[in-house]
Amino acid sequence: MLRDLKSHRLIIAKGLLFLLAGLLAGGLLLLDHPDLRTTFLLGLCVWCFCRFYYFAFYVLQHYVDEKYRFAGLGAFIQYLWLRRKSGN
Repeated sequence: MLRDLKSHRLIIAKGLLFLLAGLLAGGLLLLDHPDLRTTFLLGLCVWCFCRFYYFAFYVLQHYVDEKYRFAGLGAFIQYLWLRRKSGN
């Protein structure tokens, strides 16, 4: 099992690597299909996933179930699954 990152430098490096990977992936997609429609759909996709992330880690915690703290998307999915099975 992996431990949580404690090093501030490693946390920042990890964030910058995510930023770099996202910029590279988006840039390569736009180079492959350089049109307005692809640009719009890519922007919409990124915006929607950002809003979902906000929903999963802020809205649910502050407005739906204040007792639960999500550790990641896996914990969020587990929470939804268990909540569905219990009928809440």
